[in-house]
Amino acid sequence: MEYRLTDFLPTTKKELELRGWEEVDIILFSADAYVDHPSFGAAVIGRTLEAAGYRVAIVPQPDWHGDFRDFKKLGRPRLFFGIAPGCMDSMVNKYTANRRLRSEDAYSPDGRHDLRPEYPTIVYSQILRRLYPDVPIILGGIEASLRRLTHYDYWQDRLRPSILCDAQADLIIYGMGEKPTTELANRLSACSATNNGTVNIPHDIPQTVYIDNDITPTDDDIVLHSHEECLRNKRSQAENFRHIEEQSNMLHAHRLLQQVGRQTVVVNPPYPPMTTEELDASFDLPYTRLPHPKYKNKRIPAYEMIKHSVNIHRGCFGGCAFCTISAHQGKFIACRSKESILKEVKQVVQMDDFKGYLSDLGGPSANMYGMHGRNLNICEKCKRPSCIHPQVCPNLNTDHSKLLEVYRAVDALPEVKKSFIGSGVRYDLLLYRGKDEAANQAAKEYTRELITRHVSGRLKVAPEHTSDRVLHLMRKPSFQQFYEFKRTFDRINHEEGMHQQIIPYFISSHPGCTEADMAELAVLTKRLDFQLEQVQDFTPTPMTVSTETWYTGYDPYTLEPVKSAKTPHDKLAQRQYFFWYKPEERRSIEQSLRRIGRPDLIKELFDGAPSGSRRPSPNTQQPHGNYRAKPRPQEPKEEKRGRHRRHK
Repeated sequence: MEYRLTDFLPTTKKELELRGWEEVDIILFSADAYVDHPSFGAAVIGRTLEAAGYRVAIVPQPDWHGDFRDFKKLGRPRLFFGIAPGCMDSMVNKYTANRRLRSEDAYSPDGRHDLRPEYPTIVYSQILRRLYPDVPIILGGIEASLRRLTHYDYWQDRLRPSILCDAQADLIIYGMGEKPTTELANRLSACSATNNGTVNIPHDIPQTVYIDNDITPTDDDIVLHSHEECLRNKRSQAENFRHIEEQSNMLHAHRLLQQVGRQTVVVNPPYPPMTTEELDASFDLPYTRLPHPKYKNKRIPAYEMIKHSVNIHRGCFGGCAFCTISAHQGKFIACRSKESILKEVKQVVQMDDFKGYLSDLGGPSANMYGMHGRNLNICEKCKRPSCIHPQVCPNLNTDHSKLLEVYRAVDALPEVKKSFIGSGVRYDLLLYRGKDEAANQAAKEYTRELITRHVSGRLKVAPEHTSDRVLHLMRKPSFQQFYEFKRTFDRINHEEGMHQQIIPYFISSHPGCTEADMAELAVLTKRLDFQLEQVQDFTPTPMTVSTETWYTGYDPYTLEPVKSAKTPHDKLAQRQYFFWYKPEERRSIEQSLRRIGRPDLIKELFDGAPSGSRRPSPNTQQPHGNYRAKPRPQEPKEEKRGRHRRHK
């Protein structure tokens, strides 16, 4: 289908003129390339505001050097500037776990990594504040959302206060921003109309953060340790985080207050989860689903990954300790209707380069669609960050029937040859057996259908580790469940005459993990005949339990001490065990095993054979040693690791 330039939100003065606009109400500055697609946050917010009747423009990847002409080219907006720093945290997007520059920026044309500054939220906001001191500046997106309170910055190795303090902005909209952004625009527009163009920033909108110079806490507020106290005492930072995470995942949360110097950062409780009707309305907006024409003949890696995929829900109740999805999207699942999903699939199949294969029909987690608490009264009082750890909540309805209906409706479309599930599958939900026999049967049915109809030869799952002690800190199920799922996977493949592979993801250097744990991981995965390729060195990212544990040395929930590998030497000592099969790693691994008192594992790993003599079996995964670097426009489990998850 051919699109006109005016089918996209305007990005230049010329495009404003094509629409006959002399001014705009809101200008969004994005650190990503402008892709008009529901997996890209700036497009979602822009289209949402457009649907509410506002004139919106986007300035993608402005040049922050020199005379700042990109920040001035569209002039002054009537209501506010919005900062959309990108679908992925800027620092995770730019750097590996070892703080090395990544080879490409997945959200930039041709993967260029010189089009985005570090911390674009701060850089863009400070420039706009100098140029337009009286225009409100509103922060959004994953970067600001995860830095709304005192947080540890891995790249600077220090605690930093709320990003509002550094950015000199007026407000943060955290989480998925359609509802608070629309409410803010409506309030500012009404204020402007009654005050001769003057606007006052409202401080009572849910899901927003602001700084107050004189606030008196109420009995319902939670007052956190001050930023200065957290600088003095790491235990105070750990204590804070438990409150922050719990309130992020409650249906009826409390307001959070944190003093920074003489000011107070105020975090208003979030909106309730979006209804199906509200979510459908967001996904049904008139996206072209294409990059802006300015990128003609240029490749945007993240778009190439998701252009033939469809996101079917938001939220994740897994609560993985290293993941930021629940901090940004919440743990309660918001589902699209089957009709809305099919409408988008029908758009995808009409794309010129569609060959009949959907790359993903999923979400933050592949198989949580339609799941919720049976008794919502229990959910309204719940503080648990995870509905499935340490055990599956008995109130959780784990029925996969609605998801099967979606799969079958999509597969029934004549243009769809096959729909793959590229999102991470929670096999603990597939293995769970509760009192509802219909749900148990649906889980079995889903497992078989997933394996036989929706795998492209390689099914990716995320056991993350083999040590139950480490897995407990990760909030992941026992490795015994992986064994059980693999047996099921192999059995179904045998019964169906298929020869598919299972690809497990693992993490090294997670808090609580030791060299001995990694040595045992190497042995156990060797016994399973794996040569690992989907691996990642733990990267501390803002607003995760794992990061707070890594930085403070305390488990935020128990306040018990937890040791972590922190130096490059210690992290490499753990990571090397992923690649025990490489001849160049053998000598170092043998020395390590002797040093930690586990020489018994040398024979297990190397079979007494010379280095490099082991030949992989036909089912062995061929190594390439990549970090788990899947950009997920919806979540940063964050960051290059994928969980962006979809637009954030």
